[in-house]
Amino acid sequence: MSSNVEQAEAPHQAYDTILTLDFGSQVTHLITRRLRELNVYSEMLPCTTKLADLPFKPKGIILSGGPNSVYEKDAPHADPAFFELGVPILGICYGLQEIGWRLSKDNVIAGTEREYGYAELVPHRHNSNVDRLFEGLHEKETQVWMSHGDKLGKLPEGFVTIATTQNSPYAGIAHETKPIFGLQFHPEVTHSLRGKDMLKNFAVGICGAKANWNMSNFIDQEIVRIRKLVGDKAQVIGAVSGGVDSTVAAKLMKEAIGDRFHAVLVDNGVMRLNECKQVKETLQEHLGINLTVVDASQKFLGGLKGVEDPEKKRKFIGNTFIDIFEEEAVRIEKAAENTPNAGKVEWFLQGTLYPDVIESISFKGPSSTIKTHHNVGGLPQRMMDGQGLKLIEPLRELFKDEVRALGRQLGINEELVMRHPFPGPGIAIRIIGEVTPERVEIARKADHIFIGMIKEAGLYNKISQAYAGLLTNKMVGVMGDKREEGYIISLRAVVTTDFMTADAYPFDMEFVMKVARRIVNEVEGVANVEYNVTGKPPGTIEMQTETKATTVYPVQELLSVMPSFLHGSVRASKYYTASNDALTFQAQTHRSRTANVDENRRKLMDEVTRMYQEKTPAETSAEKKSKYQEVEKRFHEERIKHKKKASAKKQSRRGPPE
Repeated sequence: MSSNVEQAEAPHQAYDTILTLDFGSQVTHLITRRLRELNVYSEMLPCTTKLADLPFKPKGIILSGGPNSVYEKDAPHADPAFFELGVPILGICYGLQEIGWRLSKDNVIAGTEREYGYAELVPHRHNSNVDRLFEGLHEKETQVWMSHGDKLGKLPEGFVTIATTQNSPYAGIAHETKPIFGLQFHPEVTHSLRGKDMLKNFAVGICGAKANWNMSNFIDQEIVRIRKLVGDKAQVIGAVSGGVDSTVAAKLMKEAIGDRFHAVLVDNGVMRLNECKQVKETLQEHLGINLTVVDASQKFLGGLKGVEDPEKKRKFIGNTFIDIFEEEAVRIEKAAENTPNAGKVEWFLQGTLYPDVIESISFKGPSSTIKTHHNVGGLPQRMMDGQGLKLIEPLRELFKDEVRALGRQLGINEELVMRHPFPGPGIAIRIIGEVTPERVEIARKADHIFIGMIKEAGLYNKISQAYAGLLTNKMVGVMGDKREEGYIISLRAVVTTDFMTADAYPFDMEFVMKVARRIVNEVEGVANVEYNVTGKPPGTIEMQTETKATTVYPVQELLSVMPSFLHGSVRASKYYTASNDALTFQAQTHRSRTANVDENRRKLMDEVTRMYQEKTPAETSAEKKSKYQEVEKRFHEERIKHKKKASAKKQSRRGPPE
């Protein structure tokens, strides 16, 4: 896969970068977000990252929080080489304990009870360099957010205390001569009222990072990178849906390579009301993007007839989508022959955002995550094998708010920039059960009413995503003078900054009742309307989440349990993804996500077996069989350990609000 997946030159080559090493905290991503909000570029990588594999030198390093105890046998630890790099280091929660533990294993102890929630922080002034982290914050106490069980039992040698709370005598520490700092609380969450100032003091004041990360600069540099990557002749094809991500990505490609970018809108019959017409007007007429609209509605709806299982729905929609794109790639190449744009379609544009990347690289041991509606870091194998397409992801390093800022810089109108996300499979995944033209029409009309009333109330831009979905079961309602059976519409509206966590929007009940009345009165076949108030987690934003499992095995972890003669084969595997230096497996053959995770493990063992057979084509010796069995045993033990750990921590880990 590595030969088919290439990225434009990463922003860390052009911007001062603060590197966050993730130890598994639920809020690690917020560190990167807060720094970006300060116009300081930051990236997050798993704590297993080796300095020797890092393609850039960061201006500073932040060690995140995490659920483990640093003194446990299998606890994660940062590569010691990072501490010898000579750049400033900030440890947060687990990261602070990691700093203390490295100096002496007696420095960190188990707390008698967890400290969770608000605390009043008292900064201490020393009139030396150690004061820099709390520059401008020494005058009074400030509220911070604690979430930890372990703590420092004593002050590490060479450090001084720079902040305390009532229950934490070492809430903040700093090395007397080196730019190494530690905080027991979480400055990245908004409950730490001056946390953002502390991060700014570290990144700008201590690390000296330039605060020049903005979308205006990004546009110019990204266009140069795209042109260099694509070249003078190759053509690019990409799917558009009318959502902000695909529209911004398409406009950026248009600016970079002009009409050699071909946007394709597939009408799959499960789009929103008047969606295709609006997208065509916006992209083709207003933004000048080379757009092809393929009406495949009958093909999709015909194939979905009688299909109720959500996995089968997705599989059909995904495969049909690929069929159409393969046909379009051939057609576009042929149409461009003997024109100034003649060239092979070599690239596929995908609107992957940074939260998708974070989910695939977050430290969880072998990371099993759900990738809803698209692949992260990869293309469907058929598109790579059949068309030889390579992936280009210009928005890969951006959060949603940065994509919107980029859209404004590119001249995309505000209404489209603020448009709510819409899933690739469309309304089909917002309909529980069989997708029929009648049920699509019901969901489409209900959604149109709901979104229209949200806009009329001036609430649309306050809500991150909203829609109306259709449930399978029916209820009896009284229509006029008779009782009639009708469907149930489920309304969903959430607020979120990054779509990794979300809360239900707190509508006024009178508004919800007005929406319900209109839908029941105007949409034939509906008898009941409900509002879903479940947050994420434990709920999900869409009604039918993907049970397809994407399992990421970091190469460094694999090498630690594999015999040395196989090490050279790992990065040559077709499952290798260079973007996160891992073997990545996907499965969706089972209805259970757990079963799909197990399927991915089987694929990994099959791949290891292939590597053995490739290296030892003759009959495998008893010794090598024994080595293979030992590898399999260790993988199995790791899997059981991570499952137990995840289960035990599921109840205790409830990350603080943003």
